[in-house]
Amino acid sequence: MRRTTAIAKCLLVSLLALLMSLSWPNTVSAGFNVWTSNGPEGGSILALAINPQTPAIIYAGTDVGGVFKSTDSGTSWSAINNGLTNPYVWALAIDPQTPAIIYAGTYGGGVFKSTNGGASWSAFNNGLTNTDVIALAINPQTPAIIYAGTYGGVFKSTNGGASWSAINDGLTNTIVLTLAINPQTPAIIYAGTWGGGVFKSTDGGVSWSAFNNGLTNTVVPTLSLDPQTP
Repeated sequence: MRRTTAIAKCLLVSLLALLMSLSWPNTVSAGFNVWTSNGPEGGSILALAINPQTPAIIYAGTDVGGVFKSTDSGTSWSAINNGLTNPYVWALAIDPQTPAIIYAGTYGGGVFKSTNGGASWSAFNNGLTNTDVIALAINPQTPAIIYAGTYGGVFKSTNGGASWSAINDGLTNTIVLTLAINPQTPAIIYAGTWGGGVFKSTDGGVSWSAFNNGLTNTVVPTLSLDPQTP
């Protein structure tokens, strides 16, 4: 009986602490730690892409609302889903040389492409045998070369998404969550997987090898390369 009472008291104290934390006014210091939510209201935001030539133009991919676009650095947003038949957008990539060209990776709908800044979209899935596209990466020196990370491994296009081929030799885990390309040597690509850690290719995806020495958690949802020392 005493033990039950003690447990009940502990639970009550924990509940009171939680309620106090929720009701207590939040205070933040002015400066770089202050964030403000500006939308869009279209579901959870899973992807963001910034126009490299006009940074005020931003695209957001959502899990139920498709793609949203802002032309004023995120102050306001508009849905841009004409032709986008799948609203579950998990990845976005902008052509660095021609920013009006945008690719959207969707969950279950494959890859969609826009050539007019998102005003309209068309499916580009020829050869893409797995349409759960979680990651996209564009070769910065040759933007017609695109990589798609899917639940069925990595696919590559050399013609702007017109056709795709699987490139999974050596990739022992094919649930690919993220991709990163060496900007100085684009033939070097990294793939983060669900449960298989990180894989690296030095030949444009022709072959892959696991690079997990010291990586104690093999679920890798994101990767980033040092821009000066990739």
